[in-house]
Amino acid sequence: MGSVAEQMVEVLRQAGVERVYGVVGDSLNPVVDAIRRAPDVHWVHVRNEEAGAFAAAAEAELTGRLAVCAGSCGPGNTHLIQGLYDAQRSGVPVLALASHIPSGQIGTGFFQETHPDRVFTDCSGFCELAGAPAQFPRLMRVAIQHAIGARGVSVLAFPGDVAALPAAGPTGSGHFLDEQAVAAPPWSQVQALAAALNSADRVTLFCGAGVRDAHAGVMELAGKLNSPIGHSLRGKEWIQYDNPYDVGMSGLLGYGACHEALHEADLVLLLGTDFPYDTFLPQGRTIQVDHDATRLGRRTPLELAVHGDVSATLRAVMPLLEQKQDRRFLDGLLAKHCKALEDVVGAYTRNIEKQVPIHPEYVAAVLDELATDDAVFTVDTGMCNVWAARYLTPNGRRRVIGSFLHGSMANALPHAIGAQLAFPGRQVVSMSGDGGLGMLLGELLTVAKHRLPVKIVVFNNGALGMIKLEMLVSGYPEWEIDNGDVDYAAIARAIGIQAKRVTEPARVREVLAEALERPGPVLVDVVTDPNALSIPPRITAAQVKGFALAAGRTVLSGGVGKMVDLARSNLRNVPRP
Repeated sequence: MGSVAEQMVEVLRQAGVERVYGVVGDSLNPVVDAIRRAPDVHWVHVRNEEAGAFAAAAEAELTGRLAVCAGSCGPGNTHLIQGLYDAQRSGVPVLALASHIPSGQIGTGFFQETHPDRVFTDCSGFCELAGAPAQFPRLMRVAIQHAIGARGVSVLAFPGDVAALPAAGPTGSGHFLDEQAVAAPPWSQVQALAAALNSADRVTLFCGAGVRDAHAGVMELAGKLNSPIGHSLRGKEWIQYDNPYDVGMSGLLGYGACHEALHEADLVLLLGTDFPYDTFLPQGRTIQVDHDATRLGRRTPLELAVHGDVSATLRAVMPLLEQKQDRRFLDGLLAKHCKALEDVVGAYTRNIEKQVPIHPEYVAAVLDELATDDAVFTVDTGMCNVWAARYLTPNGRRRVIGSFLHGSMANALPHAIGAQLAFPGRQVVSMSGDGGLGMLLGELLTVAKHRLPVKIVVFNNGALGMIKLEMLVSGYPEWEIDNGDVDYAAIARAIGIQAKRVTEPARVREVLAEALERPGPVLVDVVTDPNALSIPPRITAAQVKGFALAAGRTVLSGGVGKMVDLARSNLRNVPRP
């Protein structure tokens, strides 16, 4: 039967786990050694357990399957917490193995003693301590099934000495959930939804990540209702492409006519979104559809709550809907959307290849053009979120991964590590801010050690750019946001990663193209303008503060890349009076 640790690894194999991210260490050594001897489960050595948890989160996000990270007792597993919060809030299945101090010492204030079964309760759906061999492998299976079934984090804590003990019984085998049932809405709710949509003159659809498999259905619905479609940041990659009803994004990074569409509608239909910024929602005249009933109504009062998968709900309601003939609401918002984009895009497109320091918007736009159609972009929290939201063009195959709900810095490079290991033949691009990269700089060593072909594009403005903007709009003077003039390309070259530093805008396209084509890891350090978007175009500094605090519209009004072309294309379809 072997040891408890061997049983743990065998259960991971049965669950289809291919790798475990972490840092080896004392209390975790029995499990690490069992992995060493396992034929098809591999240990991925990262430099900080936090990065391991982020990497696991990205792997789970992209594959939809369970991913695993691990940390040794005390500081080892407490480092996991940021990445686990990210995974839990993003709704992806991750198992964390948190080893504990020797079982006979628990409760005595022993060296490195923490209580992982308490520490991780807020960032997980399942968190238990297994203190005896008889609890294995059953508790392993419970933890794994909970992570898969609830789409979140499970933490299994165990004393290191227990993992080294002989197993108490056979490991056996078990089948884990690999496909979940689709929640179909009750018929009474379908009828009520149809009645509300048929009676409203002006309906706006607002879509989140829950429309992932419902693109065609949402387009059909919008055509039936002549509805504009807005989206959240997490919904962008699933709904913005091939969408003639697009009016942009709402929220602090929003753009276009989405805000007007939400607030001028008779009825707003929230589809698969748990959009957290309630001040951007009209707080009335709203119906919400979500497969998770606990999310219904927690952001805005509802006229109707519909519990169901978005695709299943749309299939059920479509036969009951009447075709609306009046397009004035939709066409007016498409025109507003196009004008809103054209009014702001000029400042970031004229003579941009000659402007120094380099405009980060330009870098993002070129990167969007050069990257493959199925590239995976991982995006640091902060200004890189702005560039991704506005310049990365979705097409249904590309993915954009970020800490969009937890908002942790330093996520992009660790996310890229997990993405690249999960898809070794796919182009993975880390859009890293210099602040985020500096925070977990050691993960460059992880990339170098494993020779991962990640392309790391550093938007190096020498500052904490988003914090600078936050201070500005809140009325505080900027202070202690300076990261210094750091040559990240030189650091990368010193550890064996191909790298170039770009200070001239005329070289941006050439260097990025070369980097994306080269095999192996490459870092491009682009020195960008630290003042980009610190004061939005056509908005005075005095207006910015009230603009943000009113939370009525987007704070930022920068360029929007190819989206202006999409808006112009849509505008051509608007009937002229």
